[in-house]
Amino acid sequence: MPVNSSISSKRLLCISNGHGEDAIALRILQALAQQAPEIELGAIAMVGEGAAYRRAGISLVGPTQTLPSGGFIYMDRQQLAKDVGSGLVQLTWRQIQAARAWANQGGVVFAVGDVVPQLVAWLSGANYGAIATAKSEYWLRDELGPLPHRPWYEGWAGSVFLPWERWLLGHRRCRVAFVRDGITADWLVKTFQIPAVAANPMMDGLEPDAQRCEALNSALGHPDLILVLLPGSRSPECLNNWPPMLRAVDGVLDSLAATSVGLLAAIAPSLPLADFRAALTSQGWDPKDEGFCKANGRLLLVNDGYAECLDVATAAIATAGTATEQVVGLGKPAFTFPGSGPQFTRTFAETQGRLLGPSVVLVDHPAEVGPALEACLQDTERLQQIKVNGRRRLGEPGAAETIATHLRQHLIAPGIS
Repeated sequence: MPVNSSISSKRLLCISNGHGEDAIALRILQALAQQAPEIELGAIAMVGEGAAYRRAGISLVGPTQTLPSGGFIYMDRQQLAKDVGSGLVQLTWRQIQAARAWANQGGVVFAVGDVVPQLVAWLSGANYGAIATAKSEYWLRDELGPLPHRPWYEGWAGSVFLPWERWLLGHRRCRVAFVRDGITADWLVKTFQIPAVAANPMMDGLEPDAQRCEALNSALGHPDLILVLLPGSRSPECLNNWPPMLRAVDGVLDSLAATSVGLLAAIAPSLPLADFRAALTSQGWDPKDEGFCKANGRLLLVNDGYAECLDVATAAIATAGTATEQVVGLGKPAFTFPGSGPQFTRTFAETQGRLLGPSVVLVDHPAEVGPALEACLQDTERLQQIKVNGRRRLGEPGAAETIATHLRQHLIAPGIS
């Protein structure tokens, strides 16, 4: 039975379906714990083992399992077949049962991700909230109107959100719905009367340490230009993307031969640096003073200082999801090229380009990054446009606190501020 909306709950279950979604959910839960430490928090990680929740001490409710696709079944239907063969259906059913058990004990539910956790939240029978991290109206339109040259079927539903997705976000038990940007919130409110709120936690937690920023700059020798390299965080995909990224760097060094270039490779702490070092030496980079040198470039592998890498860099070369969005949100250009997947395929890169607009430059081959970067850096008007665009599409820091406050007021304890 649905939870009575007049009864406040002290138990909130967060359901997320991806590693990036887990990280977003965790920021919100941590903000909520600071605001109301008496609330009992739980989580269902629908993809992977829920490592982010475990490290933060958030109790995992229901089973977890790492499946072959790593959560990217929408990129490749063959991956879906592999996941089904590995127990996806049984796993999802058990997770739904765990959500229903939570609801039966008087808890409420918060879905983070796409339509799947939203559906599980609805199936729980509880009052729920949702943050739709996976979609934006920027896929179909921008501030000037519909995007040109898009196939008719992409906008058949009148929104990037399909009818069943809008039904879940507008359901009477969905007490609060968040979307990632203002244009999406405005469209859902004006067109479908869904009271969506724009709040994107993706830009939270990126405050750099000034001393560490200076240390990175010094370690690079105070170069004329600093670039951050973002190969992604999933193994082995990030390792497969690393050699072509180094070929892109070669093109940059050739195009900017008169410029000293510092390169910060932001590597996830969970990844082995030895594999990245081996690829560097095989492509002609010489180890020197804890870094690597080649022509007019000096490169550092950094696995502790992500926010500082983004802060000191002027631009990024990226084959990543969340990291690309974050560097764009800081007002900086990102240069991308398709990888072999399963995440950063051509389809993903093109979709990401529509989501992030002029801040992303997608080229066909790594060698094209150098000329594209040089042209961009020489266009001051374009750089200013990129700066403004990033803030508009990703929002300002502090969204996790905003979402936590809304959850307390409208879901956990309706009518209580």
